[in-house]
Amino acid sequence: MSDIKVLPVVGWRELVHLPELGLRGIPAKIDTGARTSSLHGVVLDEFERDGEKYVRFAVDFEKPHVRQICEAVHVDIRGITSSNGETQYRYVIKTPLKIGDVKFRAEISLADRSDMKFPMLIGRSSLRRRFVVDSGYSWLQTPEMKVKKGHKP
Repeated sequence: MSDIKVLPVVGWRELVHLPELGLRGIPAKIDTGARTSSLHGVVLDEFERDGEKYVRFAVDFEKPHVRQICEAVHVDIRGITSSNGETQYRYVIKTPLKIGDVKFRAEISLADRSDMKFPMLIGRSSLRRRFVVDSGYSWLQTPEMKVKKGHKP
């Protein structure tokens, strides 16, 4: 039984970080039903730098009302089927994602999530072989939120 790898546990929501985009403490919903992770982003421009395709996009945060302009290598434009069954074509970027102490490169689609409670969704491709999900808890990789919300650490 020593072959079993103990994985960190995430709750159904966590604060995550996208360090290369300058984004910290993004509230994210953990969603094993979604394949691809998704970030609320409005695409502003597509351009080339050193022979690589980039996308410039804006991430709007409601509280406090802040707009962060980000640039990332754009990997693809992909048809992504949303929870309502509609397929939308979205830009997909690849950038480091940090949840708790675990940092890895993740593919993230840019979508209009302004009607959603969470600006980011973490899909199962990002979770696979890195985390176990306990949907009965929140903020398991975000100790400062557990304290703030009155949970015992």
